Amino acid sequence: MLSSFNKSTIIMSEDLRDALDCMFDARVPRLWLRPSWPSASLGFWFSELLERSLQLRGWISSGRPDTFWLTGFFNPQGFLTAMRQETTRSNLTRGWALDTVTLSNNVTKMMKEDVVAPPPEEVGGVYIYGLFLDGAGWDRRGTKLCEAPPKVLFSPLPVVHVFAISSANMADSKLPPGGGGGAADSKLPPGGGGGAVSLYSCPVYKKPRRTDLNFIFFLQLRSLQPPQHWTLRGAALLCDCK
Repeated sequence: MLSSFNKSTIIMSEDLRDALDCMFDARVPRLWLRPSWPSASLGFWFSELLERSLQLRGWISSGRPDTFWLTGFFNPQGFLTAMRQETTRSNLTRGWALDTVTLSNNVTKMMKEDVVAPPPEEVGGVYIYGLFLDGAGWDRRGTKLCEAPPKVLFSPLPVVHVFAISSANMADSKLPPGGGGGAADSKLPPGGGGGAVSLYSCPVYKKPRRTDLNFIFFLQLRSLQPPQHWTLRGAALLCDCK
């Protein structure tokens, strides 16, 4: 490119000047940000580009994957809406309508490497991974929130089973929301300990900057503390902790 500038075969525009300056400073050029996503550095952006491409190419060549990397979607809300539509179509004979279908979830005890099959057909939904807890930790054995370990800023969350339920037919729901009752954990005790278990509506964001533009949806996480405890902690889930 620089040799083309020297030969005057390419005119130095404002966008090209900005791109060269940004690459020199390891920042993502503004021209690249318009059709893509923000990132802390050009290196992180390029690594994420390769990972996103790997997920999509694998989906195309090998068929629907068992788990989905939520961070790898430019529009994760659209992906979740498509899952709701898919579940609604498969339950039309039971009177389900898209307007009454909402999202529910179960946090499993599996990590990405442990998943060997998609969610059971009678429940549907998708397995997602790649989420990090900020302001809290996760008790994997008890499938519930806990205090973050000392000097640990972000705690990885196990694979989450996100599925759709009909608010007009709550009796049709196969699983309770939260965790410890997923299909992969159907033989496990639901609580993992004594005490009353509550649900914390944990917001999920694309990036560490918590704005409405980065908000995706809420996940229901089990806790022995009341939801206000985690609200005061500022507990949230991030798709990207860089």
